[in-house]
Amino acid sequence: MTLSPEERRKIYEEEKARIEAQQKERTTAGGSSTDLEPNVAGLLCYLGFWITGVIFLVIEQKSQFVRFHALQSIVTFGALAVLGLILRLMPFVGSFFAAIVGVISIVLWIILMVKAHQGELYKVPLAGQVAEGILPVEWRAGNPEAGADRSAGEPAGAKGTAEQPESTVTSALSPSEKGAKVEMRQDDSPRRARADSIAGYSVVIFFNVALLVFFSFFHRYIAWYAANPDGSITRLPLLTADYFTFLPILVAAFVITIIAYIVLITYDPYWLRETIQIGLAIIGIVVITNLLIIFPFDFGVIPNATVASFMPGVATIIFVLMAVGLGVGALVRLIKLMVTVGR
Repeated sequence: MTLSPEERRKIYEEEKARIEAQQKERTTAGGSSTDLEPNVAGLLCYLGFWITGVIFLVIEQKSQFVRFHALQSIVTFGALAVLGLILRLMPFVGSFFAAIVGVISIVLWIILMVKAHQGELYKVPLAGQVAEGILPVEWRAGNPEAGADRSAGEPAGAKGTAEQPESTVTSALSPSEKGAKVEMRQDDSPRRARADSIAGYSVVIFFNVALLVFFSFFHRYIAWYAANPDGSITRLPLLTADYFTFLPILVAAFVITIIAYIVLITYDPYWLRETIQIGLAIIGIVVITNLLIIFPFDFGVIPNATVASFMPGVATIIFVLMAVGLGVGALVRLIKLMVTVGR
């Protein structure tokens, strides 16, 4: 049976109302440890940027909705703060890019506060995925009874009042309308997940392009900056001529990463996504290994002899830890992929 446009519109409106009711239930279920409305507490998570995010993450133990916004505030504004600090250390162009990061931070600050106050689980690309990944699995699945209600001490099978409108509306639909409604519900979630993935891939591509440009054309700003008595600044390069031996390897890694994420934007089944991530981790290990072998750094330009003496060791430890982290991550992904394919 083919539904008329009016019938499809009716089903769409009912489904939209059901989703909004479920979202409200997911937002308010379990209450808040602060005795504030969850949407108000969610707004306050962003008010003081990552600082209030840390505060609410510590004091909030009931509402996973509030904890999500606290975590997202920490990840988003913590990362932007570190990025802005690094950019300010770069002369000339650093201040310009730091100002851009500041504008982005203010825009995100306003948007996230408004979305949280509206009771929405608005996710910033990457940061939102990281924040949501820390929360309980059942809450991430979008089931308020399984996630938020459990945090309040209620059994997993308890039903909220938000389910009543859905059952009432569903019972009044014909079998064909019920089938269309179920189909719409099943089709909507993958589209949202796909849109989130594309946004995340786009952010990764942007940062890789930015890093490719920086390390290719602005690497001279990786230096030690010394202030002279007359107020001028002397730039002492930390990179040696060996850097140009390492640069082609680094550029190749960035180009491969960008191409890989462009592929994932067009097509990203689970097996391909995990295979690409494993491959990129291996490439990262190769890049770090070559960096340790070539080691194109000259820390002797640092005026402080003590700092200059231990910096090579510190840098080596950091690079080794990065390589180990990539290796462990690739191994875990490989095991999960093999288990999934085996099933």
